[in-house]
Amino acid sequence: MAVVWDGVSGDDHYQVRTAGGSVRLYRNKVFHSQWNSNRPLSGGVWDLLFLPALFMPQESLQRVLLLGVGGGAVIRQYQTLLPVKQVVGVELDPIHIKIAHEYFGLDQPGVELIEADAINWVHQYRGPKFDIVIEDLFTEIEGEPVRVKEADAEWFLQLHELIRPGGTLIVNFEDPAQLRESNRVYPAVTDVAEDNRFAFTLPTYGNCVGAYLSVPSEPGTLRDKLDKILVGYPASRASAQKFRVRRVRAK
Repeated sequence: MAVVWDGVSGDDHYQVRTAGGSVRLYRNKVFHSQWNSNRPLSGGVWDLLFLPALFMPQESLQRVLLLGVGGGAVIRQYQTLLPVKQVVGVELDPIHIKIAHEYFGLDQPGVELIEADAINWVHQYRGPKFDIVIEDLFTEIEGEPVRVKEADAEWFLQLHELIRPGGTLIVNFEDPAQLRESNRVYPAVTDVAEDNRFAFTLPTYGNCVGAYLSVPSEPGTLRDKLDKILVGYPASRASAQKFRVRRVRAK
């Protein structure tokens, strides 16, 4: 593994490393992002933020919002594998934005990166709604990634106000228990049916990603759809199929 960029800003230490065909972002030794154009889905936690999009008709995917950009691997996945017209990324860390532009290839049409506190940005936003909203707001404490915002009723409501009818909310949680706890408050602020809430996990990561859909969907269709979009990426097909998906029931 080669270090291609190393920098310090305040108390934060950043590295961009390459390994084979992959580029990786580390902050304070925490692995934040990875992208390989020959293997857009690699079995990493970033895949979980992409996979719920396969529930939606591809022709409906025009605008995607990502809260918490990191290096931008998720944006590259959406642009590479789906016919998305615009992705807006909101990121607090200006070094992450610099790295996303210079090393992850996000200096291209259809991508808008905004340097802002995502929580404040959501509260103040009054523009067009999005087909998919992805909330991936994490920092690190003592070398461990932790969420920066509690997924309470008020936060869910604010996120849903950004989504067009028929759209999808995707939220990254630290673990399944955190998702289950948030799911207790979720029904109070949205009319998304219980059968349209899903949890995505991978055997090698503790994270659990919640997907909140506006329309009925069946998890059994995802693997076939995934195989179809990965026809040109044979290196991705085996690792991308390792995910697990299940419905999340209110307790």
